[in-house]
Amino acid sequence: MHCGTPAAPARISDTAGRPLATGFAADDLGTVVVGGDALDGHRAVTVRAPDGRSYRAGPDALVPLPEHGLTLVRTEGLALPPVPISTRGTVPPGTYVRLAAAGWREARVLDGGGPTLELAMGADARDALRLVGSAGGPVLDAGTGAVLAVLGRPPAHRTTVPARRLLAPPAPRHRSGRAGAAGPGEPEEADPLAALVRRNAACAPAYGRDLNLAAVLLLAATTVPAPPDGGHGPRCTPPAFHGPDAPVRAVVGAPGTGRTARLAALAAERARGPHPDPTLWLRGADTEPGDASLADALARVLRRAGRITAAAEGRPAPAPAAPEDAALLAAAAGRPLLVVLDGPEEMPALPADRFAAWAARSRAWLDGHGARLVLGCGPEHFEEAAARYGAGPRDCATLGPLGAEQARRLRAAWGLPEGALAERDARHPLTLRLLAEVHAALPGPVPGTPGRDEVHAAWLDLVCLRIAVRVAATAAGPRCGGRVRRLAPRGRRFKSCPRY
Repeated sequence: MHCGTPAAPARISDTAGRPLATGFAADDLGTVVVGGDALDGHRAVTVRAPDGRSYRAGPDALVPLPEHGLTLVRTEGLALPPVPISTRGTVPPGTYVRLAAAGWREARVLDGGGPTLELAMGADARDALRLVGSAGGPVLDAGTGAVLAVLGRPPAHRTTVPARRLLAPPAPRHRSGRAGAAGPGEPEEADPLAALVRRNAACAPAYGRDLNLAAVLLLAATTVPAPPDGGHGPRCTPPAFHGPDAPVRAVVGAPGTGRTARLAALAAERARGPHPDPTLWLRGADTEPGDASLADALARVLRRAGRITAAAEGRPAPAPAAPEDAALLAAAAGRPLLVVLDGPEEMPALPADRFAAWAARSRAWLDGHGARLVLGCGPEHFEEAAARYGAGPRDCATLGPLGAEQARRLRAAWGLPEGALAERDARHPLTLRLLAEVHAALPGPVPGTPGRDEVHAAWLDLVCLRIAVRVAATAAGPRCGGRVRRLAPRGRRFKSCPRY
């Protein structure tokens, strides 16, 4: 599979404008990697981005790494997108690669088992590499787009071209638990290349054989549902667990008490900060009767997330990411994968013995891959499933009706006046949100004090009208109000469908 056309590399010249080498950005700090000895003897260089912007790098911005056969150039203001670096130990012979030499050229790997790749290419590509300014560029895997090696100066009398791998030593483990991430009072990594490769893995997504942490974070974020209010409502707080950290936890409450909102707040909290943690969202309806464990459903969710991210970026869909690889990559980085199973009551009905086996295999999978699970379910399901997953009462955060002061603050945040809802439902989070949405859609004040059933019916009518408006907007013919009203009952039938 082809990864598409790579972005143009950065061009490096001396201060007089004479071309010296080609490089690529490796992190979000603007670090440009140049292979070989093309910059030896130069105390200052100019880095030019494909869009014409340039940066003059002085002696303090040049970091030669002769033991690795490359130079790091620190730049600012070029907005170069980082290119992922492959961390594979070996590259199979016959792998197709691409390299920058007067345009993108193709080559094949003859030998990729050591620190140097031997590349076979046509005579025109070898001649292009000998042009001034072509040395030092990246060698990209044609399938994944990740950097496998960097080019030095090509030998004059050889039919193959060597390229140096970017192999970093294993990541150190800090007291913070994160690989390569030093906390307060902890020393940073001594090897600049190791630190660069670690930053690259966290900011430049790579898929397929070169799956990395950045891709896992992006795929996981794609699975988390958007807030039902579009993010414009009052901010929800994550659930408060009282026991120690455990592999399986649960947010337990009756429908409408805010289970999904609390879980979404937990996912958002984990995604904030300089070192975000991945959260994979799974609905009970995403599981299938033939699943052996949680991992089978996670594989389908990751496959769907891969297609979505590829379509959004305008590139071919990558090879599906295996949940085992995603979990192990996250655990190795000190950012354990959290799986959210929202609404497990929607799972296909299984006999008690089959569900027990499914839960046991799921727990074994979590333990074996350093992942964790949070359920969002009702009290009846947790009472039955807790023992199957090995969870206890202290691993559960119980939700109930809002307190009087909490409900008052929430009504004020939603812009609902006092007395807008029947007293028996005035502390029900879902009913408050739906009523606020209905109020926002109406032109004036809403009379009366509806109860939960009336609010849900009014919200359903509102959604059906929105569906009818969209259908009318795409259909031929006049878009009059009567036609929209006639279409609305069809939307109600659609919303009532069990698969909706």
